[in-house]
Amino acid sequence: MAFTVRFWGARGSIPTPGPLTSRYGGNTPCLSVEGDNGTSGSRVILDAGTGIRLLGKELIERTAGTVSVDLLLSHTHWDHIQGLPFFAPFFGAGNQIRIWGPPQGKVGLEKIMRLLMDPVVFPVPLDKLAAELSITHVESQDVDIDGFTIRTVRLRHPGHTLGYRLTPRDGGASFAYITDNELGPGGDYDVGPAWRQELVDFLSGAEVMVHDAMYTPAELDGHRGWGHSSNHEAVALAQDAGVGRLVLFHHLPEHSDEDMDKFVQEARITADGLGQPLEVIAATEGLELTL
Repeated sequence: MAFTVRFWGARGSIPTPGPLTSRYGGNTPCLSVEGDNGTSGSRVILDAGTGIRLLGKELIERTAGTVSVDLLLSHTHWDHIQGLPFFAPFFGAGNQIRIWGPPQGKVGLEKIMRLLMDPVVFPVPLDKLAAELSITHVESQDVDIDGFTIRTVRLRHPGHTLGYRLTPRDGGASFAYITDNELGPGGDYDVGPAWRQELVDFLSGAEVMVHDAMYTPAELDGHRGWGHSSNHEAVALAQDAGVGRLVLFHHLPEHSDEDMDKFVQEARITADGLGQPLEVIAATEGLELTL
């Protein structure tokens, strides 16, 4: 099955609208993955940052009948869920939204969503949503949903954070989504000593990998243990795993469009220096990749 990945938000930490970020975008993380029949085929959403608001609006406008989606959450830090209360399909009777993701310690996803939509911070509580909602915990297991086999890997980030690899069940290219992941030293994470080789094995041969690249190497020195990587580290991982295309992701709020142009160029120079074929781009809002 051919499928299309579209980026609705690629910024990390906090939305950054304005003229300095207009080309790369200011919305926080959200991607859609759709099979070749976009109206009735497979439809998966990755993360629910502020970008999911526009995605939800489009789904309502172009979907005949009810909306049915699977939403995979990498984790529940604010920038990855802050768009959920504004996801229009939540408010349509008959719509079906299936949410998958890791609990955070002893706190389950349903409780987190109830807190997110508590009346003290949002006017519509979870129980008032018109859509049919289901929530399934994913801690480390692989799952099959809506045309895709989805493998998971634990990432090096505070809290329980998962990376996902999506492969069509009937065969085709693989797509990996690895956001909020620290590749260098620092931090105390619940991964074993062989975590890097396990991550390389998990990613091996993927056609496209989206990976956290929040910092330059100089910026990263002051943020060890925060759970993020540099553009150079993401390139090295992609080369080690034999990935065909690397998409730099989770852009630093302070990085303007001009900064990002330089950031991408530096990553490409690093990739060329490692001597293996690798296409390097940065995520921008509206970017579409067909696999």
